[in-house]
Formats: sequence, structure tokens, C-alpha cells
Amino acid sequence: MTLVAMLVLIVILVLAIPVAAGLGWLGLVLNQFYSPISLIVTTGEVTWSTTTSFILVAVPFYVLMGEIMLRTGMAERMYAAIAQWVSWLPGGLMHSNVVACAVWGAPSGSSVATAVTVGTVAMGEIKKHNYNEPLFLGTIAAGGTLGILIPPSINMVVYGAMTDTSIPKLYLAGFIPGFVLSILFMLTVLFACIWRPEWGGTHVETSWDARIRTLPGLLPPLVILAAVIGSIYIGWATATEAAALGILAAFAYAAYERSLSWKVMGEIFEGTARTTGMIMAIVIGAYFLNVVITTIGLPNQIGTLVKSLDLSPLGTLMLIIVFYIILGMFMETLSMMVATIPITTPIVVAAGYDPVWYGILVVLLMETALLTPPVGMNLFVVQGIRERGDLNDVIIGTAPFIITLFLMIGLIVAYPGIAMWLPNFLN
Repeated sequence: MTLVAMLVLIVILVLAIPVAAGLGWLGLVLNQFYSPISLIVTTGEVTWSTTTSFILVAVPFYVLMGEIMLRTGMAERMYAAIAQWVSWLPGGLMHSNVVACAVWGAPSGSSVATAVTVGTVAMGEIKKHNYNEPLFLGTIAAGGTLGILIPPSINMVVYGAMTDTSIPKLYLAGFIPGFVLSILFMLTVLFACIWRPEWGGTHVETSWDARIRTLPGLLPPLVILAAVIGSIYIGWATATEAAALGILAAFAYAAYERSLSWKVMGEIFEGTARTTGMIMAIVIGAYFLNVVITTIGLPNQIGTLVKSLDLSPLGTLMLIIVFYIILGMFMETLSMMVATIPITTPIVVAAGYDPVWYGILVVLLMETALLTPPVGMNLFVVQGIRERGDLNDVIIGTAPFIITLFLMIGLIVAYPGIAMWLPNFLN
């Protein structure tokens, strides 16, 4: 039954059926033939409980916050400021891409939104400064993945809601890995441009006067991030309420800059509704499937199967990592996460691993899935912004950063304190 369910899910993905509909349809089939629970009860309860979850209200809030920052010109000013400060390094604006993704990814909470925002601003610099195009595109695709690792993160909210894990602790656990991974991405660019100096293009002319003058462009994302994260740890707000504070801060700054208009407001709310609808449809379909597979005992069966293999805790973890890497080549990350973590998390926790630490590992694996063909979402996003050439250029340019992500996953497994030191210190 497990094999049949997985094969059906793979066929659904290959046929390009929308993920939310595919997950819901598979749940309906399993419920009809194997589950003792009434279909009407299951669908009604799951749909209602999912859409009224206080924690998941944070999802549209973070989406709205990112849309405000994107549509009101904050991204362009932020990128210009970062370019003035880091473009002197070998690789020039490719370092700006990574840093901008790290700074922007924090308040936006989405990898795709981060890649779209930074890519839209940076794409014109490739020809202007004669960069190696595949590597430049790779920095945008890889840097964009930082949007779900550096808090606040939509994926962390979903993981915390589905596994009953503390979202503030997940946020704390994501800071140091996010910083380390950003440095590793920059080192990847640095080594590539030292090896092949012609890949680094021509330097952007800077001066201390220009650097100081552009500093205010960095303030909006940093202030909004401080409002969101600070309000949580001071004790003023929950993760959901903090997202609402972030929206207020973003609107206040946009109003101060006089960058709001009725047209811009329409674009903000339209983009928020479209993205939120897509995310929640996937979450509802996945929750429904998860309820069904739980009632038919599938997680227990898989847990028994894993135990029968008599693997060590590390061996069990390696098996799950390989599973996610392979599955990530063919499945969209959010849907993959919500469809699998109710099955894998109990196995990993039973093996003795911390659920907060495992949440960070899952996010890193989702980042890898965003870059691995044939269904790496960020590859298509960057190619879509580029609007010329071949997708293979993006795939080639992203390859070194996939290796860097594997290195980061290895570091997290070997040294769990990278993720757990900060939440344990501030416990």
C-alpha cells in the first residue's frame, strides 16, 4: 500500500497535476478504501482546523510583508547599498547577490520571493560588468534559498505547526546556520573568481562618501526584521502577532517614503492573495493526506520498517537525508515538507535527535531541493527573470552551490551545536 501510494504521488507529479489537488485526491482514495473515518467528517474537520489555525495565520502575514517591501522600491535601495560595501571582493556584485538575499530573505520568509526580488534588481548587471553569466545566475538561485533558513521563515512556521515544535526556538536555531551558509556561498564565489579571475567581471566604482550615502537603503529590512524577531523574544508578541507588527512597520516606512498609491496597494494585495491561496491549498491537501495516512497506520508501518533495518541513529538519519535529496529532485519543496515531516519526524525523534535541530536540517534539505533539477523551483524562477538563453546555464552555475549545501548539511549533522547553541543559550 505504501509503495502504491508513493507511485501514485509520483505519477501525479509527472502528469503536472497541481500539487494541492494531487495530495487531496490521493488522500480521498486512501480514505475511501482503507480509512474507517467518514470522508465528510475528515474533509470538513481538516479544512476548518487548518484554515483557522492561529499559527498558520502568520503565513499570509509574512507574504503580505514581503509584497509591501517588494512593490515599494525597498529592494532596489537595499541592493544599491550592499553593492557599495561588498563589491570590492573578487566576484564583485555576485557577493552583493548573496548578501542581498540574506538581508531580504529574513523579512520576506520565502526563497522564491527572495530570488525574484534580488534577481529582478541584479539581472541587468551581468552584461554591464561582464560577469560569468552562469555563476552570476547561480548566486541568485542559491542566495534565494536563504529566504527559508534565516528567520522569520514560512517553512519554519509550517514545520512548527505540524510537529508542535516551538517556532521561536526554530527561529533562534536558524540564525547561525543562515549566517554560516551565507559565508560559505560567498567563499564559493571567492574561490571560483580567484581560480578564474575573468569570471569576476569589472569592479563597481565605490567611495566612502557613496557608501555612507546609501546606508539608509539598508534600514527598512533591518528595522522590520528587528520588529518581528525582537517583539517575539522581548515577550511582546507571538510569532503570528510579530508578523502583524512587521506589516505595520513595512506600511509605515512605505508611507513615510511616499511610495504607496492605489495602484501599488492593488498589486500588493493581489500578489498576497495569489501566493497565500497557493500555499494554503497545498497545506490543506497535505493535512488531509496526513490525517488519512495516520488513521490507516502508515507512519507506524514505516517506523516499524525502519526499525527492522536495525540501523544506528546516524544510519537512520543518513537514510532520511538521501530520501529527501532524491525526492527533492521531483517535488515542490513546501508540498514535499508538509507531506513527509509527519512521517519522518517521529522516526528521527525516536532515534534521539532534537525536533528543533531536525527542523533546521529539513529546511536545509528543502534549500537543496530548490536547486536540484529537474524540478528545482529557483532554477526556473531565475531563468524566468532572465528571459533569454537556456536553463542549462542556471543549472551549471548552481552546481557549486549545491556542493556547498551538502557541506553545510554535513556540518549540521557533525556539529549540531551550530543550530542548537543559540536556542540553548537563550532558553
